Amino acid sequence: MELNTNPWKLRLTFFSPFIPPFPFTNPNLSKKLVFKIDSKRKRNHDSVPKIPITDEGLSRILRTEAAVLGIARKAHAAAALPAGKSRRRLWPRSVLQALEEAISSNSWQSALQIFALLRNQHWYKPKSQTYARLITMLGKSNRPNEAQKLFQIMKSEKFKPSIDIYTSLVGTLSRTGLLEEAIRTVEEMKTILDCTPDEFTYTILINGCMKHKKFDKIPYLLSEMSYLGLEINIVTYNSIIDGFGKAGLLNEMEIFISNMLEEGKVVPDLFTMNSVLWAFGNKNKINEMEKWYGEFLVIGIEPDVQTFNILIKSYGKYGLYDRMINVLKYMKKRFYSPTVVTYNIIIECFGRNLEIEKMEYNFRVMKIKGIKPNSVTYCSLINSYSKAGLMYKISGILRQIENTDVALDTTFFNCLINAYGKNGDIKIMEEMFELMKEKNCKPDKITYETMIRVYNSCDMIFEAKILESKLVENEIKNKLTIKD
Repeated sequence: MELNTNPWKLRLTFFSPFIPPFPFTNPNLSKKLVFKIDSKRKRNHDSVPKIPITDEGLSRILRTEAAVLGIARKAHAAAALPAGKSRRRLWPRSVLQALEEAISSNSWQSALQIFALLRNQHWYKPKSQTYARLITMLGKSNRPNEAQKLFQIMKSEKFKPSIDIYTSLVGTLSRTGLLEEAIRTVEEMKTILDCTPDEFTYTILINGCMKHKKFDKIPYLLSEMSYLGLEINIVTYNSIIDGFGKAGLLNEMEIFISNMLEEGKVVPDLFTMNSVLWAFGNKNKINEMEKWYGEFLVIGIEPDVQTFNILIKSYGKYGLYDRMINVLKYMKKRFYSPTVVTYNIIIECFGRNLEIEKMEYNFRVMKIKGIKPNSVTYCSLINSYSKAGLMYKISGILRQIENTDVALDTTFFNCLINAYGKNGDIKIMEEMFELMKEKNCKPDKITYETMIRVYNSCDMIFEAKILESKLVENEIKNKLTIKD
């Protein structure tokens, strides 16, 4: 059977008996470059309904924002004062709004300073939700020591911790790899009335174990859940399945999901499906991926665009372009709209294998369909042109970007620096480095290491030494920031 797709002819050889009829078998299915780049995406305000604001309303908003900023400044100043010397008569609403804003933006230092100011107010009463949110925020900011100190402050206030506070602490400890302390915290919960760990607590702990590849602890935690009469829910199953899959332990993952299906107490969902397909596809286990795709369809799980993106990436990664194109045809037939991620995957797959014509064709189709390319799209194009020695086409890409509102980032400039550096265009590489800083894209370790490698290959030892010193200086600053 022949499948004709413009501009290539692909022979269809795929068949799977698990999905009758399997959807993918359906044949119907060195001059100085000067350019201007906007590094911030412009927002389309036309689609947002405009709500009229009166002078009184605007004045109230401005007063509130000023009060919140004032509280943040006072909290910062109070942190430098001796204990007991900070202001004790601040307006409750302003303090609480300032704390909420700091927590929402993960500004952990400001949040702790404002919370210290809050605790010193005469109207302050400790609340479970405040402690739980602060501890969760510290976990997201990778500050387990501060979270434990905050937990001790709570105890010093004679405030009885709730299950939410304990669960937040378990989440912070497990997220940051302090799994033994997290397990001890769960054991402590068992000794406190009304604080017995629940399914959510154990799921968070299990998720931490999977993230840090402590798979030996999973049987113990599951047995503890069984002993306490807690049922393993789909979220817990998904954490374990996803963890095994990302670690490449496909046999363990398959055994676990088979047991889940045999027991019949918990039904897999879309997250389960996508995790399993990604795991097999990532390891080039295409037959197993297709088998499980069929199994999930039989169960009644409907795929989404992410599912098809996983299939497209798996096929494209190993050169199975006919199947990749058939997935796209099936999406169109079933009215699934490809996203920018879909086309980025296709462009990256063709570009990596130097299928430049096919890559460019899909880039044109993407734009014709009204899907706006992003920084990832342009990075794939630049890398592919560089690898193919088509440097003049990179100039064309830069001219295209000049006329768009695409938001560029450090990774994009790293691609440019690497491309021109490999080609020996030192002057243009340095121009890209300067432009990168002008556009507020901070150079990272990859930026410096790329330029150092290029300078060394061109016997520009002095320039390489300067960048090496800057790299060391930046690494020291980053370590000091983490400690603070």
